[in-house]
Amino acid sequence: MVFKFANGRTWKFILKMKPILLLLSFGLVSLSVVLRAQSSKESTGSSNRFEMFSESMTQVRFKGFFTVNGSKRPPLEETYEIHSVQKFGDEDLWIFTARIKSGNKDVTLPMPLPVKWVGEIPVISMQDFTIPGLGTFSAHVVIDRDKYAGTWAHGNKGGHLYGTISKIR
Repeated sequence: MVFKFANGRTWKFILKMKPILLLLSFGLVSLSVVLRAQSSKESTGSSNRFEMFSESMTQVRFKGFFTVNGSKRPPLEETYEIHSVQKFGDEDLWIFTARIKSGNKDVTLPMPLPVKWVGEIPVISMQDFTIPGLGTFSAHVVIDRDKYAGTWAHGNKGGHLYGTISKIR
């Protein structure tokens, strides 16, 4: 019995190949199988990571402090409440539905914010993002389990922010 490939060639064809071509052919086939498996694993890993992030950011309170560059005042308290976070599309956008208190303003609204990943660590990264009624902001905030830290800017002011993240009871 002779084994035939779909194109009609037999094993004899493979045995006639030069050793280097034979090794290269098997190497490429093996590499494509490994890459396909890795891609599938990454897709599943991303899906799990996204689901975990969404769950961990649902009904949470960011409570901490912010500083103002050049100010001699001690850090000021801040609180944000995140009601929900949902992945939006295939890119880096997520919809954060959040309550923001700033001065005498208190608003709850959905905001499309980019989230970048440094390994398993999410970083909210917004540049010149306009929040209706509050103004235009830039911020880069690292989320590390139950803590957050980062930088912020609003007009010609800016500074640092940091604090803890807890579930809203």
